This record gives sequence, structure tokens and C-alpha cells, in this order.
Amino acid sequence: MPGVYLAAILVSAAGVAALDRRFRLAAFRSPRRTLLAVAVGTAFLLVWDAVGIATGVFVKGGSDALLGIDLAPHLPLEEPVFLAFLCYLAVVAWQAARRLPFAEDR
Repeated sequence: MPGVYLAAILVSAAGVAALDRRFRLAAFRSPRRTLLAVAVGTAFLLVWDAVGIATGVFVKGGSDALLGIDLAPHLPLEEPVFLAFLCYLAVVAWQAARRLPFAEDR
């Protein structure tokens, strides 16, 4: 079923955004810093992917869950969306962990 992977990423991102909004963890607390962190992290991971693709370490597997749109050889459309989600999730998780009672650096 084409697009199910992208839909899963977007639904997951919406869930993380809902938690972010409810607890004002990242984007709903400091939108510019969050956007910068997500953009830099995503760019770094895309470069990492490009190196992996160029060296033959990363290859695109066949899956009916992908839309079938490639941004470059072995780089499906879903990859940068997933990487941005991963970075956003990391920022939200980091900010949530900082609020734990035993976290020293608040």
C-alpha cells in the first residue's frame, strides 16, 4: 500500500507534536532553537546518507509501503521526512528528560 510509511511517520510526528504542545517542551517553548536543531540534524544525517549511498553501504530496498518517489538514487522521499522526525523526537525527548526530578541540569 503506497504511502503507508510516510503516513506512519506523519502520524507519529503529530503525536510527538501533541506532547510538545501539551508540555511546552521544544517547538512550543522555543520555536527558533527547535527549528535550527532539527534543520542542522536533518542536514547532517542527509549528508551521512549521501556518503553511505555513494559508498554502496546504503541501498534502497523494495517496499510497497514507499510512495515510489526518489529524490536521488537510493534516497526515497520518505527519508528526509523520517530524519526530520527523528531529530524532532530527539529534541523533545531531551527536553522531557531535563524535566525529570533527578535531572541536575534544568
